[in-house]
Amino acid sequence: MELGTVFPQLEIGHDPRGLVDYASRIEAAGYGHVLAYDHVLGVNPDREGWDGPYDYEDTFHEPLTTYSYLAGQTEELEFVTGVLVLPQRQTALVAKQAAQLDRFTDGNLRLGVGVGWNEPEYVALGEEFSTRGHRIEEQVEVLRALWTDELVDFEGEFHEIPDAGIRPRPVQRPIPVWMGGMADPVKRRIARVADGWMPQFQPGEAAEAHLDDVREYAEDVGRDPAEVGLHGRMYAVPGEREEWVERAEAWRDLGADYLSVSTMYQGLEGGEHAAHLETVADVLADAGLL
Repeated sequence: MELGTVFPQLEIGHDPRGLVDYASRIEAAGYGHVLAYDHVLGVNPDREGWDGPYDYEDTFHEPLTTYSYLAGQTEELEFVTGVLVLPQRQTALVAKQAAQLDRFTDGNLRLGVGVGWNEPEYVALGEEFSTRGHRIEEQVEVLRALWTDELVDFEGEFHEIPDAGIRPRPVQRPIPVWMGGMADPVKRRIARVADGWMPQFQPGEAAEAHLDDVREYAEDVGRDPAEVGLHGRMYAVPGEREEWVERAEAWRDLGADYLSVSTMYQGLEGGEHAAHLETVADVLADAGLL
């Protein structure tokens, strides 16, 4: 199980030098990847009917451009989106941007995607919220075609590509596409088309039940369930060293391929996140988990 971190973009600040310091320090501490969330727009929380967890005052560094910057400042760190809200973006443009980033990282990109929940964000970006579930599957098909084929001639329900292609194509052909989400239609979609799953659960009986669902759905479509990877997340609360080890061991025992350690919502700011993660790395390394 590879350990990485969740990019603490809500709390790390806006200074690019702070972002570089964070990435460099977690790589030096032994973490293998960094995972970043995605939102393009934040709304006014006073709008009628709004109950979302984020608003216009929350900072979200755009993942693909941020990673392009950090890729030049690190050596082997893998960059992961967890998740990019794919249906609110133009598919060919995402294919182009991701291919370029995969080049910059020498093939160390994993594209986690999802359908999202923020309808006002879809409206502002000019995309249809109600069809996002259907659209994402066709988007994944188009992405993989553009990443692997020199020319793509495609006509689907949502896309038409008239014998065209992108260059440069990525190092990875195709770039791994993972998916987030927990609803039953999402789990079925993951079993059909995703390289891996980024669920929101923590290890336990409920997690086992969700995993059993995905394994069953994969078998139903003729896939080996082992082909669907698992990427977990855990919080590292300051001072709870025994719990860090227990949580990481629980994910390992659950069969996770990757585990991202999150330091957000713990009262940390700026460089304190990297400093705390260095401590966590020492503890997990002593336990044989890093």
